[in-house]
Amino acid sequence: MELQVETVFQTVRDKEFLRIADKVLNEKRINQEEALYLYRSNELTALGLLAEYINRKKNGMYAYFIVNRQINPTNVCMYQCDFCAFGVKKSDPKAYEMSMEEILKKVEELYLMGGREVHIVGGIPSYWDYDKYVSIVREIKKRFPEIIIKAWTAVEIHHMAKISGKSYEEVLSELKEAGLDALPGGGAEIFSERVRKIIAPYKANAEEYLEVHRVAHKLGIPSNATMLYGHVETLEERVEHMEMLRRLQDETGGFQVFIPLAYWPEGTRLGGTRTSSVDDLKTIAISRIYLDNFDHIKAYWVTLGEKVAQVALNFGADDLDGTIQEEKIVHAAGTKSAYGHSVDKLVNLIKKAGKTPAERDTFYRVVRVYD
Repeated sequence: MELQVETVFQTVRDKEFLRIADKVLNEKRINQEEALYLYRSNELTALGLLAEYINRKKNGMYAYFIVNRQINPTNVCMYQCDFCAFGVKKSDPKAYEMSMEEILKKVEELYLMGGREVHIVGGIPSYWDYDKYVSIVREIKKRFPEIIIKAWTAVEIHHMAKISGKSYEEVLSELKEAGLDALPGGGAEIFSERVRKIIAPYKANAEEYLEVHRVAHKLGIPSNATMLYGHVETLEERVEHMEMLRRLQDETGGFQVFIPLAYWPEGTRLGGTRTSSVDDLKTIAISRIYLDNFDHIKAYWVTLGEKVAQVALNFGADDLDGTIQEEKIVHAAGTKSAYGHSVDKLVNLIKKAGKTPAERDTFYRVVRVYD
């Protein structure tokens, strides 16, 4: 479907916005100052159109989803980050840990419904040893070799390296041999050192996060990238975060998708308020424009909510994530989205957004198109 970009831009009177838009339309990379100008501009409709123009050049009318399941093996976590309402101490009445059989049972349920990917991320208990992480991957792949395993964030990989005395390369190589197929993007939060000292002072820092992904890409393990926004960061720090990801993607080409994650404050020590839907849409659109070397931008329906995610599919995003089934981390912080969706629900959401639903696998290979 052809977008009438010039027609809409005729109504724009902001000369600087038009200059940046012309640069984008001529496939020239924008800089950080220009991204900040777009954030501060009131030309929301034109911004969305510009991002959607880029998206359609990359992905056509497809909007992707996957039949997957998220498994959070435990909510016990040694880091106790102030922005997180999920992680608790072992003594907390809400603390839980899943046995291997419980984990395998959930993977079996996914397998029986024709699922393709299990996404594993959780708390980081101080008493788990290195072999625990590897064995979870190994046992799932042994029992269900067809299931793609996307597991353990860069923060968890960094922790595994620390407790085992191994290098990132050794840890990732052993996980890959055990059956790991891809890395999720969680744990990035905001790369700014100032922000990390406030919201997550003890976790892997920006350089460590990026190095884990660099090594994963070197080993042929693709990964996702995220940004948690809407808490104490500045717009400048958001753009710098995207710049650091863009540089690494220039170097390795190993990132599959960028996922802006809206912060939910309920139940966190950090507190605050939920950011606006306008901010959500601007962040989706600007990430699509700025991250010109990423093929995909995800409108994660769990944090955005289904309605804003639908709009985001016309603001540069091309992916809703998936069925998920049992997301716990964002729900602990107050999101009112469902815990999971059926395929029919996701197909309907995408169609009502005016897009063509395309079921994919982890690596964005199209499995089925719902015309």
